Amino acid sequence: MTNHTLLTGPTLLFEANPLQTPWQAAARIDTDGAVLIAQGRILDVGSAPTLLKKHPQAQVTRYGADRLICPGFVDAHVHYPQTAIIASWGKRLIDWLNSYTFPEEMRLSDPAYAQTIAERYLDLTLAHGTTTVASYCTIHPHSVDALFTAAQHRKQRIVAGKTCMDRNAPDGLRDTAQSAYDDSKTLIERWHGRGRATYAITPRFTPTSTADQLAALGALWAEHPECLMQTHLSEQTDEIAWVRELHPEARDYLDTYEAHGLLGERAVFGHVIHMEPREIDRLKETGASVVHCPTSNTFIGSGLFDMARMTAAGIKVGLATDTGGGSSFSMLRTMAAAYEIGQLRGTPLHAAQLIWLATAGSAQSLHLGAQVGTLAAGYEADICVLNLASTPAIAQRSEQATDMWESLFATIMMGDDRAIADVWVSGQRVR
Repeated sequence: MTNHTLLTGPTLLFEANPLQTPWQAAARIDTDGAVLIAQGRILDVGSAPTLLKKHPQAQVTRYGADRLICPGFVDAHVHYPQTAIIASWGKRLIDWLNSYTFPEEMRLSDPAYAQTIAERYLDLTLAHGTTTVASYCTIHPHSVDALFTAAQHRKQRIVAGKTCMDRNAPDGLRDTAQSAYDDSKTLIERWHGRGRATYAITPRFTPTSTADQLAALGALWAEHPECLMQTHLSEQTDEIAWVRELHPEARDYLDTYEAHGLLGERAVFGHVIHMEPREIDRLKETGASVVHCPTSNTFIGSGLFDMARMTAAGIKVGLATDTGGGSSFSMLRTMAAAYEIGQLRGTPLHAAQLIWLATAGSAQSLHLGAQVGTLAAGYEADICVLNLASTPAIAQRSEQATDMWESLFATIMMGDDRAIADVWVSGQRVR
C-alpha cells in the first residue's frame, strides 16, 4: 500500500503568470488548503477538509495560520564553485573574476575539494528553501560530476554544465574548442536525463570563448537540442565594450552567440541588463529565457534589470541569487532585491509576482515548468513551508497585516533562513 502524506495549512496556488495577468487573478492563497503527496509527487491539491475526508489514512502534517506552503524555490543562475568567496569586497565584473573567481575555481581542480563545495552549496541552499538550482561548474569535468552526484544523493532536481573557456583566463582554467566539445558531450551522455538531472551546455561568456569554441558548442547543442544552453549576456557596460573590441563584425553582444548557433528556445541568458532593441526582438522571436540576478547586479555595480521591458516583450524571466557574485544564498533576499530594483525602475512588484518569479517563473525559464515550481497534481513534490512570523520583527509586522499577501511581503523583505519552517524534496522532509 502506498504511503500518503497530507500537508495542511495556508497554501500558495498559481493559476497564471502574474507578470502577464493581474496578480489577483493569477495567484491566490488558500488559507485552509492541503497538498497530498506520495512517491515523490503531488497527487492532489485542494481544501483541507475535503482531502482529510478523502484520505483518512494519510499521514498528516498540520501547519498553522502563520505558515505558508509554497513550491520549493528555483534558483535559475548560480555558480556553485564560488560558494566560498561569496561577499568578497568591492570589484567590477572583470576585476572580480580575476581577483576572486578564477583563483577559487582553480582550487576545484582537486576533485575532493569540488565534492566538498558541491555538498556545502546544496546544504546551504536547501536551508534557505531552494530545491532546484541551475549552476555553472568549472572547466573540470569532475566539478560537474561532483554537483550532479551531490544532488542525486539528495534526490534534488538539478541543472548544471561544465563551464567552457579557451581564452582570457589563467593557465589551469582554459580548455580548447575540442576539449570543451568532447568533455561536454561525455557529460551529457553521463548525466542528462538521469534521475532529476538536466545538462546545460555552458560557455561562460563571449570574452572567454573563441569563435571556434562557441561554434563547437553550437554544434554540440544542435546534436543535443534537448539540453539547455546557459551563458551570460550584457551584464556590465565595460564587458559589452570588450565584446565589441573582440568581435567588431557582430551586430551586438547577442549576435556573438547567435552567429555560432547558441540562440534558441532552450537558451538561458543571465543578467541581460544593457540590451539593444534588436537583442530584445531576437530573444522574443526565438523564445529564449533571461534570468534576473538582482543582488549580484547591485553588489558588483552592473545596473538595473528592466523587468517591465522583458515582460512586455513576452520573454520568459527567471530569478537567481547568482552565487557568489550575488551576496546571499537566500531567494527571499533575492526577491527583496528584485522589489527594490523594481522601485528604482518605477515598476515595483507585488508579493505574488515576486514569489512566482522565485518558483514557477524560474522553473519555466529552465523548461522545468511542468515538473517543479507549482503546487498541482502531477508535479514533483518539492515544497518549502515558510514561517511568516519567524523573528520578533517580522512577527510584529505580520500582526498588523490585513491579509496573507501582506504577511508574505514582510517575510520576503525581512526574512532569511529562519523563515524556512520545513523543506520537502521528492516528497521527503529534509529540513
